[in-house]
Amino acid sequence: MNINGMKILSIDDNIKELSIIEDYAGTLSLEIDSFQDPKKALLSTESIEYDVVVVNHKIPQLNGLDFIKTFRINNSDTPVIMLSDDVTLQEKALRLGAHDFLSKPVNALLFQARIFNALKLKKAQALLKDETILLKNEIQEAKTAVEENEQEALHTLGKAVEYKDRKTGAHTQRIAHYCKVLAKAAGLNEKVQDVVFNASQLHDLGNVGISDDILLKDGKLDEDEYSVMKTHARIGYDMLKYSQSGYLKAAAVICYSHHERYDGRGYPIGLSGETIPILGRIVAIADVFDALTQERPYKKAWTIEDACQLLIEEKEKHFDPNLVDLFIENMNQIKSIQNQFLDDK
Repeated sequence: MNINGMKILSIDDNIKELSIIEDYAGTLSLEIDSFQDPKKALLSTESIEYDVVVVNHKIPQLNGLDFIKTFRINNSDTPVIMLSDDVTLQEKALRLGAHDFLSKPVNALLFQARIFNALKLKKAQALLKDETILLKNEIQEAKTAVEENEQEALHTLGKAVEYKDRKTGAHTQRIAHYCKVLAKAAGLNEKVQDVVFNASQLHDLGNVGISDDILLKDGKLDEDEYSVMKTHARIGYDMLKYSQSGYLKAAAVICYSHHERYDGRGYPIGLSGETIPILGRIVAIADVFDALTQERPYKKAWTIEDACQLLIEEKEKHFDPNLVDLFIENMNQIKSIQNQFLDDK
């Protein structure tokens, strides 16, 4: 093993002993920093990473045991060799993190052997650390690839829903962006923002299970047709509920809950208040706002002002009041999204 250039920290109040250690280190082509003052030695470790430390137990101000204890606070792996013949002290030093011991006067051959073993350990630790970092990077790359594949699948499914109901145009894209804006405004972390952005695109996935006669009807649905239409929430949930994907699990929750109402009069099961998952409460606002402000064969588009007024009137009825306020406070971003994702004419 090549140890040329590896670095030793040596601490001893005896200048003669320091010189001996320096000579021995030189025969091994090692770099060495020597200190008589242990406090200055500790200060040096804040800016220099040493490969091995050799410390005498009997030094004033800070003895060997105290040095090791303090050194180990920020240096958990660097091998430490203590100069001591006292077995009791050696036991205490081991508990504090020493790796090996040398007797004084230091024997050249023993010094070389102990230092070589310590540096071999240091290199092994560094190699293991590098391999651990490499493994972590590979895992993260694999995780990223899986997430990208999941996002692609979500986008594809979202487009499938759009093709099922061509009247809704870029509805799913606008919903995704509206939801991300609202999730951020609500203080949800970036991971949740990412989840709601991707999963919300499947909020109406259950529409694939609704007959075209009902889904594509130009006029208002009658009572029986509306009852059938409401089943899309359950259908979407049933399609996704057994998925192991975090995105698809979130999409299942959104499918099931985005038609619930804050006052408990929604469907499919009449959840109320904060018992409705926050992802469902977010999508509910984005979905209704977009439906109101887009033209459909059976209705004219509402103005943004009128749509916002309805959201306000429906606070604590249909919608979470705090989320309504946040949505309106961020209306400039909402308008920008609306202008960016226009329905095909």
